[in-house]
Amino acid sequence: MALDKKRMKCNSPRRSPSKNKKFVVKACENGKEKIIHFGDPNMRIKKNNPERRKSFRARHLCDQKPSKMTARYWSCKKW
Repeated sequence: MALDKKRMKCNSPRRSPSKNKKFVVKACENGKEKIIHFGDPNMRIKKNNPERRKSFRARHLCDQKPSKMTARYWSCKKW
């Protein structure tokens, strides 16, 4: 199933139809658009565990406020 970039809403993540990544989002910032696939489909998200959450956010440098055009931004936003 192919993604139709024109029909997707900006900055609204959803489950990916492909088996390669867990989520897909059409990132829009400063008049630019980009399709971003992120998330490991084989890993479970256990963000209720404070230790795991803290470790993930430290590992991905979530406090540095990355651009919306990166998978890091969207992963951090989910966590």
